[in-house]
Amino acid sequence: MNSNPGIRKIVIAGVLGSIAILLGVTQLGFIPVPTAAGTVTIVHIPVIVGAILEGWGVGTAIGLIFGVTSLLESTIPLFKDPLVAIVPRLFIGLFAYLIYAALKRKNEYIAIGAAGFIGSITNTALVLTAAVLRNYLSLEVAVSVGLTNGIPEAIVSVIITIAVVAGWKKLTPNRKQKAKLLSEEVEE
Repeated sequence: MNSNPGIRKIVIAGVLGSIAILLGVTQLGFIPVPTAAGTVTIVHIPVIVGAILEGWGVGTAIGLIFGVTSLLESTIPLFKDPLVAIVPRLFIGLFAYLIYAALKRKNEYIAIGAAGFIGSITNTALVLTAAVLRNYLSLEVAVSVGLTNGIPEAIVSVIITIAVVAGWKKLTPNRKQKAKLLSEEVEE
């Protein structure tokens, strides 16, 4: 029952990174909606979940996987630019983790939901900012996409993030449960 936290981080990063790739490559991570952007993405959710479960470093690694997948798979010129496709995704996990860490002692579910919201808004805001700075979108179009897509994406992100993280935490024993399991093993 001896577990190595480093191995756990690698495994979680690998599994969630694989899910991000799957969502991006199969287009399952892009839900069609009647807005300016045409889709709401959920590909950033594994980044947020990884950051909550294992810290900002794991979130950043999964964000890199998300960004590279976006760069390689997209047919839209905007996402063929690494400054738009990759760099903003590196910050999703960091900001999600920081808000989660700041709030988790007050209320775990609020912390998870806030991390889902902030992680999603980070993705939307930084991608759109990069798109404007690189002259792919006008400021007006970026604001329109941000308002019509950013808020629905953030709401979906909150719901899915809470469900996934809460479910994961129920399946994963905490320190007290681990100690009890270890003491039961020793007694046998």
